[in-house]
Amino acid sequence: MTLDIMLPFYGRFDHFREAVNSVLNQSDPDWRLIIIDDVYPDLEPGEWAKSLKDERITYIRNTENLRPSRNYNKAIGLMEADFAVIMGCDDIMLPEYVARVRELTTQFPDAGVIQPGVEVIDGDGAVYEPLADRIKARIRFDGYGARSFAGEELVTSLLRGNWTYFPSLVWNVKELKSRSFRTDLDVVQDLSMLLSIFFAGGSLVLDDTIVFQYRRHATSLSAKTGPDGSKFIQERTVFAEAAEQARERGWARARRAARNRFTSRANALSELPAAFKARSMPATRSLSRHIFGS
Repeated sequence: MTLDIMLPFYGRFDHFREAVNSVLNQSDPDWRLIIIDDVYPDLEPGEWAKSLKDERITYIRNTENLRPSRNYNKAIGLMEADFAVIMGCDDIMLPEYVARVRELTTQFPDAGVIQPGVEVIDGDGAVYEPLADRIKARIRFDGYGARSFAGEELVTSLLRGNWTYFPSLVWNVKELKSRSFRTDLDVVQDLSMLLSIFFAGGSLVLDDTIVFQYRRHATSLSAKTGPDGSKFIQERTVFAEAAEQARERGWARARRAARNRFTSRANALSELPAAFKARSMPATRSLSRHIFGS
């Protein structure tokens, strides 16, 4: 099984180089890497990627800046394998990532999405566990090893708090090819895609074996859009739509989780002091609406 590794790129060269090298260092060589440069102003990262001369690596530079969702959709169009990952250009695959994914896709060939084991690193590559990730660990499903979830149980869990790590996820390409990432969302498009698959009957496989390092740092798009409230406007849209879909299916627990959106409200509350400090009334109003609104 060849794994398609799609790598949309717009960011720091040193992190990009680490990401690409982590793919090259995989113990299982059966992968294909496609780098999609979203017109990053510095040409040096692209020149370095082209110099690798590995037939498994394809480098593409967009003619215009597509931004995240449109670039992800371009990645979908380039996928050829049965399973694919849309990796972050600052994240790291540990050497056994592809090998473990091969085991999981063999064990669960019909999985809609696979969440491998993940640990979090900071901007310098040190493993740490900030509050957001401690919360993710608490609300994620209990259990050990590789296990599969689907239906209302899965949707309700993700609506209580999205504990997945988008850049590490292994997607069933057939599921992605029949959909697209929403271009009106540039922060929570991953949750929207996940819910679309799971409302339609797809399953998620959760594994504990840590094979991926997710980089969390202050320059990420979600970190930038939290304090100004724009991230939560998108979240309200996704939760409202999910509540309606759950109502149509008679999924009372999922509808209640979507309407309560507890962890999302708590996240907005944590951003409120920064909005006050910046004396930004628009951000303060947006965050307050998300925290206290219906």
